[in-house]
Amino acid sequence: MGCASSYIHLVQHLIEECLIFNMSKEECMEALSKHAHIKPLITSTVWNELEKENKDFFEAYRKGRDERRRMRLNAISNERTE
Repeated sequence: MGCASSYIHLVQHLIEECLIFNMSKEECMEALSKHAHIKPLITSTVWNELEKENKDFFEAYRKGRDERRRMRLNAISNERTE
């Protein structure tokens, strides 16, 4: 059981790294699959559990990501009109 627990903690740590880089769940699943050889289902399951345990954080995280995305799109749009 200790080995499984360590693996879950590793996946959790890697998800936290993805959050630092402002990745979506899907981007994180892809990155961990490609770079750490972690199956997307594992990443998704751990992410979902983290969301359950930290609802307020993930709600704020999603809102922040959406706002930053809107700001980037507005900046690109403004550059094109100049």
